[in-house]
Amino acid sequence: MSEIKVNSIKGVGASAAAITVNNTDGTCIANITNNLRNNLIINGDMKINQRGTADTRSGIYTVDRFKVTHTGIDEAPEQRSVNLGSSDTGPWEKGFRKALKITNGNQTGGAGASDYVYYRQEIEASNVANSGWDYSSSSSFITLSFWVKASVAQNYYGYLRTRDGTNYHYPFETGALTAGVWKKVIKTIPGNSNLQFDNDSGPGLQFNLLGLMGTDYTSSSVTLNTWGASGSGNVYTPDNTPTWYETDDSTLELTGVQLEVGNFASDFCFESYEETLSKCQRYFQKIDHRKSTGSSGNRYMYQEDIKLICSMRAAPSLYASSAYNSDSGNYVTYTAGDYSTTTNGCTLGQASTTQITVTGGSGSQYHDVRGRVHLAAEL
Repeated sequence: MSEIKVNSIKGVGASAAAITVNNTDGTCIANITNNLRNNLIINGDMKINQRGTADTRSGIYTVDRFKVTHTGIDEAPEQRSVNLGSSDTGPWEKGFRKALKITNGNQTGGAGASDYVYYRQEIEASNVANSGWDYSSSSSFITLSFWVKASVAQNYYGYLRTRDGTNYHYPFETGALTAGVWKKVIKTIPGNSNLQFDNDSGPGLQFNLLGLMGTDYTSSSVTLNTWGASGSGNVYTPDNTPTWYETDDSTLELTGVQLEVGNFASDFCFESYEETLSKCQRYFQKIDHRKSTGSSGNRYMYQEDIKLICSMRAAPSLYASSAYNSDSGNYVTYTAGDYSTTTNGCTLGQASTTQITVTGGSGSQYHDVRGRVHLAAEL
C-alpha cells in the first residue's frame, strides 16, 4: 500500500495552506470554501422583509434585522428591498436574489459634521459568546464577508463594534468600488484581550457599513483593521469621502452578509425561507386574531392573551398595530397600555384594560372585529 506523508498541502502561489496536518495524531485542519458554518448575521441574503418593501424613516427595518439609520439629511434617503437579476454579476451567480438598497436624497448642500447614513445589524451577545470564537485571543478569528455595489466610485468604510464591557470597534474599508459593479469584500478579524461578550440576550456586536459618517465621528488618525477602544468622541473610522453622500439619488446596495468563526470566508450559508423567517420572528412578529361581538353601536376587541409565533428575544413592544370593525370600516390603534410589557413563554399577557373599542356600526347582530398586532423586540 502506498502512503504519502506531508505537513501541509498548499496551492501554487497561495500564501496559506489549504490543509495542515497534525504530525502526531493524524488529524488536519482544512480551509474548505463550501463548508457550511454558522452565520452570526441573520437574514444576510435579505430574503425576509416582514414590514414592507420601502421606507424613508430613520431606524426602520425594511429588511428584517438590518436597519438603515440617517441623521442631518436635507432630504430623506429611501431604503428598499430589491430583486437581483442576471445583470447583477457576482452575487447572482452565487445564488443571491435580494438586496437592501439605499437611494440617497438630495444632500448636494454638503456633508455636515454630524451627518450619517449607514446599514446596521445588532447581534445578540449570547450568539457571539457561544459561537466558538475565542474572542479574547489574537490567534482566533472571525471572518466577515459581503457583497456591495455603489453608483459612485469611491472607497467606503464600515466597522464592527462590541457592546458589552468597554466598547471596542474594528474599522475596515471596502477598497475602491467601481461604479455600478458588485464587489465581494472579505475581512478576517482577530480576537483581542479587551473584548467582552456577556451570555445574555442584550446587544453584543454591531455590523455597520457606511454611506457616510461625518467628521464628528471620524478621524485621520484612526487605524484600519485593528481593535480600538470606543472612547470619548465616538470616533469610528478614518475620514469619509463625501462624494456619494453629496450626489443626489446615489445608491448603495448590500447582500450576502456573513460573519463566521474561522480565518477564511466560506460559501454563504443559505437557509430555507422558513428557517430564516423563524430566526427573524425572535425580533419581530405580525399576528392576526379576530373576535365577534354583538353589542350595538361601538364594537369591541376583547382582550385575550396573544399567542406568539415563538418566544421573542425580550418583552416586545407594540408596533403599528390596529383593530378593524368590518361593519363600520373604522380602525383603532392598540397602545402599550393595552397589553402587559412581559411575556410568559410564548404568550403576551393582557393588561388591566378589558376591551378595545372600535367605534361605529349599529344593530345587535354579530360583527367581525379583526386585530393585527405587530410586536418588536429588536436590539
